[in-house]
Amino acid sequence: MPQTAALQVRALYKTFTGQRALIDVDLELQPGEVRALVGQNGCGKSTLIKVLAGYHVPDSGAEVLVDGHPLALGVPGAGDHAGLRFVHQDLGLVPTLDACDNLAMGHSYQRNGVGLISWRRERRMAKAALHDLGYEIDVNAPTGHLVISERTAIALARALSPRSTPPRVLVLDEPTANLPAAEITRLFEVVRAVRDRGVAVLFVSHHLDEVFTLCDSVTVLRDGRHVVTRPVEGLDEDALIALMIGRTLEQFDTPNAAAVERSDAPVLVARNVRSTVLDGVDLDLWAGEVIGVAGITGSGREEVALALFGGIERTGRVAVLGKEVAPNRPDKAISAGVALVPAERHANAAFLDSSLCENVSIVRPKDFLQFGLLNRSREVAEVTSWLQKLGVRPPDPERQLATLSGGNQQKVMLARWMRLRPAVLLLDEPTQGVDVGAKADIHDLVEAAAAAGAAVIVVSTDHTELTRLAERVVVLRAGRITEVLRRPHIDPDRITAATIGANQGAAA
Repeated sequence: MPQTAALQVRALYKTFTGQRALIDVDLELQPGEVRALVGQNGCGKSTLIKVLAGYHVPDSGAEVLVDGHPLALGVPGAGDHAGLRFVHQDLGLVPTLDACDNLAMGHSYQRNGVGLISWRRERRMAKAALHDLGYEIDVNAPTGHLVISERTAIALARALSPRSTPPRVLVLDEPTANLPAAEITRLFEVVRAVRDRGVAVLFVSHHLDEVFTLCDSVTVLRDGRHVVTRPVEGLDEDALIALMIGRTLEQFDTPNAAAVERSDAPVLVARNVRSTVLDGVDLDLWAGEVIGVAGITGSGREEVALALFGGIERTGRVAVLGKEVAPNRPDKAISAGVALVPAERHANAAFLDSSLCENVSIVRPKDFLQFGLLNRSREVAEVTSWLQKLGVRPPDPERQLATLSGGNQQKVMLARWMRLRPAVLLLDEPTQGVDVGAKADIHDLVEAAAAAGAAVIVVSTDHTELTRLAERVVVLRAGRITEVLRRPHIDPDRITAATIGANQGAAA
């Protein structure tokens, strides 16, 4: 008798405002199979997972079966009742709550005979669930105080906790993105144990070495379409990358252009920069140059700008215009002429309840002092001038920042720094969360800043953005620079190939 598939997806389409994110996707997983789901950013992986989770409603005609039973699509919680369980990249834990409370989000609280929560039973169940996965964790500690591997274990234990329907399919979305190598090995042991119980596992990862280590088979998505599903055995990394990007690696064999000879000294020199993830990064950056920084999540890409600016602890040498900048001191970096627009604008840069004027002038308000007092008219005049130069709409200095669109808010963040005419401008995901028109405007502003003499670093997961802006693209893997691409040999597919494994160890 043929075995019933753990998960079947048929004729899945998903359209957003006229643009199709998924096109006729079919997928089938067997019980006890570990399937990798891979593809470039924007290929449709996240959309597929959100459809399975009930977050997105697919186009009509789609069908999803879990253990042979139809799944109610577009209904949050339906997948959970059907036996679909998820561990998302952000884990979905409440950091102020302990393990007991976070696990109870999956199975609800155990109650005693009079309807009160039995905390003794909750603690016992939480300890048992984590022990079953090989973890001994303080279940009374707020999860925000635990290390990332312990938080991952709690999210996994919650996903596998007993409910009305036992788990049939476990979806792991980039579960190793922030884990150290030893903990990745431990996680894989847990996943194999889950597999041996007959649970199907859908494993989403950009780390191709993990695909070959853990998975039985792989499904490739490209541009919203199912390209191929095949066993991992007999497949190598180069062939898998070619399936993901739609080009063979032989097309990337043209040597990179030789480094441009420069007679002047670099504006920024970084040597042996190390942080939590960065593992000895060297960079030279010249006036008027735009370089890009690329890498998958956890590669160290996210720490480059913060480390150079002093926003996180780092070691190594950073010098601007020949003068060494003290580590872990953003104030010293600013004095040396370094500016940073961080990736998380709302959390780390913007004062949403304050005016545009206050947001722009906050970095160096002393520019507007006269006889020790704030010259308000001078402040407003200069800020208004910069708002107009950068095309902020409306260019009203008294307007509250929260009332502007995302693109205009980002222009205000740029105005804050560009008025200081920095020697080094660090931009981390500069067009994240902005519309197409604002994106083009911001690109123009980046090029204008370089033309005015600033040395610019653009950290971005948008490889088309890096292709447009950068003279060089520095690619990181595991905290190290593994390749440097130079014009005219920069394009989105080549950057992607470099970030996910091709051409490792090229000279930087």
